[in-house]
Amino acid sequence: MLPPKMANALRNMVSPETRDTVRRLFVQDGRRHWKGYALSFVFMAFMAGTTSGLAYLMGTVINRIFVEQSTSAIWILSGAVVALSVTKGFAAYGQAVTLAKVGNRIVADNQKRVLDRLLTQDVTFFSGSHTAEIMMRFNTGAQAARNVLNLIITSLGRDLLSVIGLTAVMIIQDPFMALIGFIVMPIAVGGVRSLIRKVQKIFSREFHSAIQIMTESIDAFQGIRTIKSFTLEDSQRAKIYGRIDKMEKASNRMMRAQSQSGPLMEALGGVAIGLVVMYAGWSVLHGGRTPGEFFSVITALLLCYEPAKRLARLNIDLTTHLLGARMLFEILDRPATEADAPGTPELVVRGGAVAFDEVVFSYRESEPVLRGLSFIAEPGQTTALVGPSGGGKSTVMNLLERFYDVESGVITIDGQRIDTVTRRSLRQAIGFVSQDVFLFTGTVRENIAAGLPGATEEQIIAAARSAHAHDFIMGFEGGYDSRVGERGTQLSGGQRQRIAIARAFLKDAPILLLDEATAALDSESEAEVQKALQSLQTNRTTLVIAHRLQTVINADKICVIEKGRVVESGRHEELVAKRGRYFTFHQLQFAGQQERLSA
Repeated sequence: MLPPKMANALRNMVSPETRDTVRRLFVQDGRRHWKGYALSFVFMAFMAGTTSGLAYLMGTVINRIFVEQSTSAIWILSGAVVALSVTKGFAAYGQAVTLAKVGNRIVADNQKRVLDRLLTQDVTFFSGSHTAEIMMRFNTGAQAARNVLNLIITSLGRDLLSVIGLTAVMIIQDPFMALIGFIVMPIAVGGVRSLIRKVQKIFSREFHSAIQIMTESIDAFQGIRTIKSFTLEDSQRAKIYGRIDKMEKASNRMMRAQSQSGPLMEALGGVAIGLVVMYAGWSVLHGGRTPGEFFSVITALLLCYEPAKRLARLNIDLTTHLLGARMLFEILDRPATEADAPGTPELVVRGGAVAFDEVVFSYRESEPVLRGLSFIAEPGQTTALVGPSGGGKSTVMNLLERFYDVESGVITIDGQRIDTVTRRSLRQAIGFVSQDVFLFTGTVRENIAAGLPGATEEQIIAAARSAHAHDFIMGFEGGYDSRVGERGTQLSGGQRQRIAIARAFLKDAPILLLDEATAALDSESEAEVQKALQSLQTNRTTLVIAHRLQTVINADKICVIEKGRVVESGRHEELVAKRGRYFTFHQLQFAGQQERLSA
């Protein structure tokens, strides 16, 4: 039992928030791995027992060998010391391996839980959070959960048991000696209380500084072309250097705060040892105590110093890890914004008719993007959306895939409201190819196969042939096993587009969305991609966004979207004949082309 004064000090040091976080970690992770922690606790008990045994044995060694000068005692006691030391070594190994395995499993489980929770969040969450912050929480939070549990377990199993065992040795050898430890310990515990809040504040600033460094570094690496094009190397370097310097200062403050308990513990440890030496020396010389008892007490006190110091610093060491664990819980506690209600039916696509009926939507309050937009994309036909930038064309595709939900109005597919069917079945029915193609870091084969997990080699090659991609793929040294680089940077724009089209071919969805799929390509690449797109559009309900009208003049229907509404619709010839908004766009584009040709 701890003395009441020390117990009260410990309770006052632990805030309700800390207790709640620790309790949740033990319920969530500790309970599932209690067998591993129990085994490690057994190993730590052996470590504490052997450490105490060595301290106690030291008294016998001094008395039997150096005072009584017993020859037989040399072999017996030396063997006992070796046995205890070997036992302690194996116990330390077992404890380290067991805790490592349990800790690694906790990290893996928490990373999986965080990933699962993140994948249930909508696009709004990711657009409002930088990748760096998400990754910091993903990695640091998961590791913090392990570190908190391991720190508490080792403090209780290794340090506390060692202190108890060594204190018992001192009590057995001389009860008065133990009183010194009970006097010093509350002073040490109380001395570190004032450091807790300081460490919490510094770590919080340090964590956010780390996020800023990672955020700006990722932006710099991903935007390296822009940086070099605008010769921004010096300004980017200065900005990130400033962040790094602030991080360095925060880290130094953290180290100073964490180290402030060191001088206190060193001083108190010196006082304790000095008092013991004075008392024990006087007892041996004038009180009839044996030298063995003196050395046993001194050994126990010296061995007790490090675990006692770690126990006194426990709350400080826990502080940084607990903040990381709370950041983990912030992610795990987020409600799943894309969870479908139980029993939600799946979308059944018969023809693929897509209808928008008086749809209203805004990304920001009081700034509507769609203002009662209505149109129908007929099954198996191509419907083109044209109009000025900011009119809401890309928003149509975002809403159709339910990356966002409408504020009012209805979107249906074959008469089924898309907000009443599962998101998974809805998105499985839609293929998407955009101007900004995203390729995963990996091989050409892996990126095509993303369209249909588990696809066979024959299916992958067939999709690549349909996308007019097979020939250039086979021209690579590694063929389908060639690496595409981060975001496909090792491929040309036309090659990336055709890989994305092959992926869409493999998915074979009845509804196809094309968002400026050829806008960034040169004429030769565009011609190849257009061939692939024409094949892909066959017998599919296709929605096309295009600023270049030349790419949509053959569409079955063209909808002119302006200020969130369809202001005109019809075939190319009909809209030109009306001489309305479409005719104006047409004249502006083709007049410009004629001027460039004549020049």
